[in-house]
Amino acid sequence: MSAFPTERILVPEQLDGLPPDAPEARASRRDLKRINAMMLQSRILAGLMKAHVPEPPRRIVEFGCGDGLTTHAVLRRMAPGWPGGTLTLVDAQPVIVDRAIDDLAALGWTVQIVTADVFDWFSAAEEHDLAMANLFLHHFDGTDLARLLNGISASCETFVAAEPRRSRFAAIAAGSLRAIGANAVTRHDAVVSVKAGFRSGELASAWPGEVLVDVARGPFTHAFVGRARGPAGAPGIQGNRTEDP
Repeated sequence: MSAFPTERILVPEQLDGLPPDAPEARASRRDLKRINAMMLQSRILAGLMKAHVPEPPRRIVEFGCGDGLTTHAVLRRMAPGWPGGTLTLVDAQPVIVDRAIDDLAALGWTVQIVTADVFDWFSAAEEHDLAMANLFLHHFDGTDLARLLNGISASCETFVAAEPRRSRFAAIAAGSLRAIGANAVTRHDAVVSVKAGFRSGELASAWPGEVLVDVARGPFTHAFVGRARGPAGAPGIQGNRTEDP
């Protein structure tokens, strides 16, 4: 069976255009919490960090953090080995919930919330030990994706991301979310997210540093880990890069 589709297709997601307090937006964010759990996103991200972040980071930035609940789920998996530090959460919409902030604080993280476009944030960014993103990179086309990855590389030592996997099976699953009661916004956005998702080599080709991981992880997720610089100051690719089936 052939891949679906061959090239990335970007269509605006409806949630991004809704006011944060709109009933449809609130319902879709509740759907996303369940979908993140079904995709095992926190487990995948934590696994990547355990394998490729050798020292506990003291400064972390997350791009497109949403309500912050998946962030907490990831860092809870990293405790107690990661004792905490400063966590900067960047999102264009102010939707981080108080419960996430409180739970992150209980793990030792001082949370800084930044409501801004990610490209604006780069202009005043300080360097972080670790940058992370969950279901965020697929919102960007080729030109802006390259700008984004360059900005991330300049602001961190290691970058870990878990994105939609672009495959026929993932597309079929995304088209079946009515079965779990997902609303119309979620059902629309899930399908277009898969079409905008990634396969092996696509993120690696845009990352201006050393690529450690660029593979499918599970049926729905594409995993990426990059370091800011290759071994000789130029992009490089090492293990864990394979072709998607």
